Amino acid sequence: MKRMLGMLVCIMGGILLAHADGKFPDGTPIPAWFSETMEVNIETLGRKYNIVEHGVANDSTLLQTEQIQAVIDKAAGEGGGVIIIPKGTFLSGALFFKKGTHLHLQEGAVLKGSDDISNFPVLDTRMEGQNLKYFAALVNVNRVDGFTLSGKGTIDGNGLRYWKSFWLRRAVNPKCTNLEELRPRLLLVTYSKDVQISGVTLQNSPFWTSHYYQCQRVKLLNLRILSPAAPVKAPSTDAVDIDVCTDFLIKNCYMSVNDDAVALKGGKGPWADTDPNNGGNSNIIIEDCTYGFCHGALTCGSESIHNRNIILRRCTITKANRLLWLKMRPDTPQKYEYILVEDIKGDVDHVLYVKPWTQFFDLKGRKDIPKSYSNNVTMRNINMECKNFFSVQQADEQYELSDFTFEKLQIKAVNPAYDEQLIRNSVWKKVNVKP
Repeated sequence: MKRMLGMLVCIMGGILLAHADGKFPDGTPIPAWFSETMEVNIETLGRKYNIVEHGVANDSTLLQTEQIQAVIDKAAGEGGGVIIIPKGTFLSGALFFKKGTHLHLQEGAVLKGSDDISNFPVLDTRMEGQNLKYFAALVNVNRVDGFTLSGKGTIDGNGLRYWKSFWLRRAVNPKCTNLEELRPRLLLVTYSKDVQISGVTLQNSPFWTSHYYQCQRVKLLNLRILSPAAPVKAPSTDAVDIDVCTDFLIKNCYMSVNDDAVALKGGKGPWADTDPNNGGNSNIIIEDCTYGFCHGALTCGSESIHNRNIILRRCTITKANRLLWLKMRPDTPQKYEYILVEDIKGDVDHVLYVKPWTQFFDLKGRKDIPKSYSNNVTMRNINMECKNFFSVQQADEQYELSDFTFEKLQIKAVNPAYDEQLIRNSVWKKVNVKP
């Protein structure tokens, strides 16, 4: 028996090492951390604070922000612990988690956001590639290393009223920006390390669904992230916005939202690369995920200056608009490099989409257009149906594309045309694109 257990340990250890010894696109090793994908056990996190046992009523009609926050504050004051949301619907405005605290939603539990923006205070925060004053999210996690959000429950942003208001504003002023319509995000995690978000459903966010800024070692495991495209479109409800982060894993998640599923952020503007609040994203892996409708499965931009070592693999995608979208801003110096997209199947409108992104751009007096670059991008082992395989626009005065590799592609396209000359030093191996 001991021998068999020893063999099993050796085998499992070998599997772990094999994964850990994998390489990022630039050749650096993938740390073993990325292979450790067990969901957190809340029994290891200290005392449990069931909110209904600490003054919160199980009544879906009552706004109970202060009461729920009092439970979080109590846990933090007593050395930390797990805030338990039991079965039922609990209505709240912005909540702020503190050192040593965690959030767990039991099966049947719903933490529902208020649809009144006055229940979300204005504070110094990060939004759309800039540091500014804006509204807090429903769940806010700032400088809480080791934070976990887990369970089988749901965080519901209750976004319908915000969405309707946004489209009414657009009808009056078609040029209004996202920030002009006042609405909160669902989950915001900033300046935190060793974070795990697992098991829960995140849905109906008024704005971006989950946003991570200046974080390290974040894992999103087994999530469902949802927002509708009809009957009322949920505008700018990105599933995951990664903003100046390193070591980030998204695994076994389902994402279907009315904007980008995974968007890499980092800053915008003609001198964005000199602003200390901005930065790049590196060592990002998205794997074993399933996508429903979204604008982009993996999107670099639109507020992004440097993305390196990005992997999207072993995913199934249906009804997405774009598989890989490189948003090239004329007003921002950008570099997208060492990106791998492999083992993907399903259907999209566009497999590769690279064009100038001009929405709301501003050179702010800069006379020249900052040059951008994308290189060392690999797309391989992809079996897709699409409208357009190669939606790439040449813009030599704005950006340069080089060293892309396309390998083992089986593409059925309404428009199968592609021009190898649009990407310098591109490599094409076993590419089969047909109508």
